[in-house]
Amino acid sequence: MKPAKVLFVCHGNICRSPAAEGVMKSLSIGLPIEIQSAGTAGYHIGELPDSRMRSLARKRGYELTSRAQQFDPSSHFEKFDHIVAMDGNNLRDLKAMDRNKKYHHKLSLMTEYSQVMDVNEVPDPYYGGPEGFELVLDILEDACAGLLIKMKAG
Repeated sequence: MKPAKVLFVCHGNICRSPAAEGVMKSLSIGLPIEIQSAGTAGYHIGELPDSRMRSLARKRGYELTSRAQQFDPSSHFEKFDHIVAMDGNNLRDLKAMDRNKKYHHKLSLMTEYSQVMDVNEVPDPYYGGPEGFELVLDILEDACAGLLIKMKAG
């Protein structure tokens, strides 16, 4: 069976999308799923995730070790089966990169998979305190579990 390929996307690829990558990797251990993350902007290419996010994620058992990369429309649209945006701006940016709407069916918003939490998007915690990072992890744990259920159902 060919592994499903999931790409989580936020703006800078140092807070939300690498956290989603870490949560999903933890939830899907042993399943044929390839998981990565990227940012719509290239400000942080090559950097580890934000130290605050890494620290709080580690307390929950997630190791965030991927390095920031920028979303590449010439390869990522084709490579990934599911491209999951953290907020409406990220989703709009991805749709704008898919000018011919060839890959729109692969695009979704992370919170579409929420099972318990009633939120519209994953807020960017970068300029706030630890409670913002904790909220992001809460949302991602809920939504990643929902995404996994949807992927298993086909």
